[in-house]
Amino acid sequence: MTPDHATTAETYHQRGYELHRAGQIEEAAAHYREAVRLKPDFTAAWTNLGLAGISLEEFGEAERCQREALRLDPDFADAHNNLGMVHYQLGRVAEAENCFRAALRLRPDYVNALTNLAIALHSIGHLDTAETTYREALAAGADPLTTHSNLSVLLRETRRLDQAETHAREALALDPDFPPARVNLALALLLTERWTEAWPLYEARWQVGDLAHERRPFTQPQWTGVEPIVGQVILLHAEQGYGDTMQFCRYAPLVAARGARVILEVQPALARLAATLDGVDQVVARGDHLPDFNFHCPLMSLPGAFGTTPETVPAATPYMFADPDAMLAWRDKLADLPGRRVGLVWAGSARARQPHALGLDRRRSMRLADFAPLAAVEGCSFVSLQLGSAAAQLRSSPNGLVVHDLTDGLHDFADTAALVANLDLVISVDTAVAHLAGALGRPVWLLNRFDTCWRWLLDRDDTPWYPSLRQFRHPGGEAGWSRVMPRVRAALTAFAED
Repeated sequence: MTPDHATTAETYHQRGYELHRAGQIEEAAAHYREAVRLKPDFTAAWTNLGLAGISLEEFGEAERCQREALRLDPDFADAHNNLGMVHYQLGRVAEAENCFRAALRLRPDYVNALTNLAIALHSIGHLDTAETTYREALAAGADPLTTHSNLSVLLRETRRLDQAETHAREALALDPDFPPARVNLALALLLTERWTEAWPLYEARWQVGDLAHERRPFTQPQWTGVEPIVGQVILLHAEQGYGDTMQFCRYAPLVAARGARVILEVQPALARLAATLDGVDQVVARGDHLPDFNFHCPLMSLPGAFGTTPETVPAATPYMFADPDAMLAWRDKLADLPGRRVGLVWAGSARARQPHALGLDRRRSMRLADFAPLAAVEGCSFVSLQLGSAAAQLRSSPNGLVVHDLTDGLHDFADTAALVANLDLVISVDTAVAHLAGALGRPVWLLNRFDTCWRWLLDRDDTPWYPSLRQFRHPGGEAGWSRVMPRVRAALTAFAED
């Protein structure tokens, strides 16, 4: 390479770096590519090109670039750290942890690697070590805004809510508009039943994580509960999971009572069931054409719009209904099952590309084998309501626990509602089926993880949202579910004998 080429490569790299800092990622990547074309052994340009790839969600290219930088210089701490970031984004958290530790071995004062290590440890549930690492990063000069906010999440998940609130407020003292801290404070307040302060803060969820990419670009204003809507058309739309939709669509009749014409947009799998709600003029499956409307409101903003407190939850059930003909068809299919018919759900949906969400799912989900103690209960027939990959566990059902699998007949939630309507009880981890049973007014026992979602509140075995729901809470620790199931077995024995 001639000196002129080297100088030009440096110039391209420097301009790419400036564009990168200005948020012009695609333009920066183009400059980095030219730099490495002119100077193929330019390690800094390779690792920065990989960083741009992470921002552009081109993870395969990002990984290739970081590995090329490490081939050129195996002791390049930045490339180890950045490769760890690629692994993390791809859900390979153990590999990410190894990369962050490698970066720290090479540069013990590498604050970004220390922060990334804390996040990785947090995601895989090594909470004690993650907390220590967050605090080390904070002391070493890590960004206090994000570190206080991350600590707030961890402390909430370990049920130290006073400290979680303190760290969220520490972050907000630095920047009152920092969205993650606003959401983290909202969640701590919701758990501790201070909902009036929480709801406005919770609106910041649209600027955090995956929801930041999913906010609908409507030009119509969001209804906040203040604006008159008599004679207006309002679109209520689902925003997160199936369970969230079923929990908060209960507000549709209340919106209609304000004098509005209500259009409800839901996930396609919920469209038929949502059509049974009172007060809804039209149900639209997400992705279908939307009619004209004057206002919109995401479903999870409705509690705030109505100023809901734990004492004023609109809790009348059922508010969704199974189709009578489908119920009769399921009654015939279940006719040969003796005793009490009990539906089981033991796992949620894993999100492998979202490491923190995957960690939460591992804590909420169980194995079918964990239900083995229920085999000793006489007078019950068990029916699987489990879908997804966890349903494969039925192939090796625990000794003595017979679970009848009829899920081939479940194509959407209307089908599931008709089946659940024929069951005497549903026992479920925190999944959409628990919400479905509650919305139908059917008896449901929630096997709830230790780091509970805000909606289930703390230290109570009921919920203001669903009068027919009873909670059995994980007490924490590795042996937690084995301590829960004897209580479930005793309760089920009494239920079967009743």
